[in-house]
Amino acid sequence: MKQVQYTCIVCPKSCSITLTDDNGTLSCEGNECKRGAIYAQNEYLHPMRTLTTTVKVAEGSVKRLGVIGTAEIPREMLGDCLQEVYKVSVCPPVHAGDVVLENVLGTGCDVVAAMTIE
Repeated sequence: MKQVQYTCIVCPKSCSITLTDDNGTLSCEGNECKRGAIYAQNEYLHPMRTLTTTVKVAEGSVKRLGVIGTAEIPREMLGDCLQEVYKVSVCPPVHAGDVVLENVLGTGCDVVAAMTIE
């Protein structure tokens, strides 16, 4: 039997959840709602992350452009995805929502501009 502690990030309560894995049977204690149990189980079985970072701006007074992923990516791929994003350089104008990098490493996640640079 394995136990793992999580602090839930689904709502502002930040419940302290203990997930127990008893030979593949998962149970949670400490969560005040169903969403907390779902969060802990997903974090245990298949953790996902939101990609947020910056890319180079090739010209102009702004040197970096904030970008964000349009979908969550597997935690184990986050570093590799960031390395791909770091290779990108954009030229103004760029508008919030413009795709900067499509389907990064086949994850189904596009990386889009989080702000506008004229």
